[in-house]
Amino acid sequence: MTESALNGKRVLAVDDEADVLASLEELILSDAPQCRVDLATTHAEAVAKMNANRYDLAVLDIMGIDGFDLLRKTAAQGIPVVMLTAHALNPEALKKSIELGARAYLPKDKLADIVPYLEDALTQDYPRGWGRLFDELRGYFDTRFGDRWMETDRRFWSQFENKIAGSRNIKLK
Repeated sequence: MTESALNGKRVLAVDDEADVLASLEELILSDAPQCRVDLATTHAEAVAKMNANRYDLAVLDIMGIDGFDLLRKTAAQGIPVVMLTAHALNPEALKKSIELGARAYLPKDKLADIVPYLEDALTQDYPRGWGRLFDELRGYFDTRFGDRWMETDRRFWSQFENKIAGSRNIKLK
């Protein structure tokens, strides 16, 4: 087993559900015991921690903590962000996450598989990380959103496809 890219890093995890935070912390530390994980359950707590510490990565819920505002703030500080959601699992939230600079967007029901995506957010450039995510989760998104979900904003998804096509061989419908 190779050493996790998360070892020696500091991660901020923000979610209004304490059980999700506990699971996330356990998953990260099981693969990267030398990682420091700070937890926050509110927007205000997250902002206070961001003002007091330097983070290498953030994992943000969208609902309950105003995750898009936190995404703007963390992206402005150059912190790679992985969005994690259950209630805002829709094409519009995915698009907004991309536009605001998130490095990944994951459904909470894929939480058990999050560590490689966190490692990608730290080690892969933006297009390569999104390319891998789309390679692995495109079928999930198609099932969840419907086969034609990208047709609602074909121009955006076509431009996005062009950004990631050089790093992954992905054909978006």
